[in-house]
Amino acid sequence: MKQKTWPCNSDSLHFSSLPFIKKPNNSKPLTTKSTTPHRSYFNPTPKPSTSSDFSALPYDVVSRIAASFTLPNLRAASLVCRAWRDALKPLREAMVFLKWGKRFKHGRGGVKANLSKALDSFLKGAARGSTLAMVDAGLIYWEIGKKEKGLFWYRKAAELGDPAGQCNLAISYLQADSQNTKEAIEWLYKASVAGHVRAQYQLALCLHQGRVVGQSLQEAARWYLRAAEGGYVRAMYNTSLCYSMGEGFVQSHRSARKWMKRAADRGHSKAQFEHGLGLFSEGDMMKAVVYLELATRAGEGAAAHVKNVILQQLSATSRDKAMLLADNWRALPSAR
Repeated sequence: MKQKTWPCNSDSLHFSSLPFIKKPNNSKPLTTKSTTPHRSYFNPTPKPSTSSDFSALPYDVVSRIAASFTLPNLRAASLVCRAWRDALKPLREAMVFLKWGKRFKHGRGGVKANLSKALDSFLKGAARGSTLAMVDAGLIYWEIGKKEKGLFWYRKAAELGDPAGQCNLAISYLQADSQNTKEAIEWLYKASVAGHVRAQYQLALCLHQGRVVGQSLQEAARWYLRAAEGGYVRAMYNTSLCYSMGEGFVQSHRSARKWMKRAADRGHSKAQFEHGLGLFSEGDMMKAVVYLELATRAGEGAAAHVKNVILQQLSATSRDKAMLLADNWRALPSAR
């Protein structure tokens, strides 16, 4: 799915000491029996246990809770008790089908790419309750043009609380420009609150453009920043623009430059171009050429002209060094 980047106390001690026993003035024989019940500080009366017995949860409830679990989380949950281990068996099986589905889809793990086998594996995983498999099955259906089936699996995953399913369902509704756009915003908000960075970015775009919801630059900037902090490159670029233009944030060229560089270092071509221009204006010709060369290779035509102007001002040795740096450059990891 193509996405737009930018729209047209207390100080007291915790414990107090026990008082010393004072010897009475008048000597009276001590009694060995107490008239009131004695409670020891070291052997308090046991209280009834209030902890919940999670093993008593119905199988379907456990399965629903764990529907969006990854394999490490499933393994950990299966160690809680025997009841959970038995309840989660179908989901552990689903992870095997999910793994093979991804192998067939991308042609990895010694197998040839086969979309039909990939879909079959994802559907088997989905039938065992995995929302991860549901989302992957929905994606294949969407890519081959069977959008109704794709929406079916997205919705099923979304209703089970899967943020990726919620996000994909929302974006599908927005792209179709259907009557479900208000519902799309609701799903985006749920996924965003759950920490899904792509949903946070899409929600920010809607708030920025005033699409479906009322325009709010402050809210848009806040969600751009959340997504950027989560590693979403497009959001890094838009966060930089918000700081640069003073939209939703107090204008800060320092913050704008920081986020522009982060986006550029993760492969955002427009950010590479603009960061290169910024370095050029600061007089750092060598680094400027590197970023402009990267932007040119990524298809930013305007970057080539500026790069060539700078190259004419550099020595042959500096030009060769800049090109070598560009050749050896690798993008930093990101959530994309």
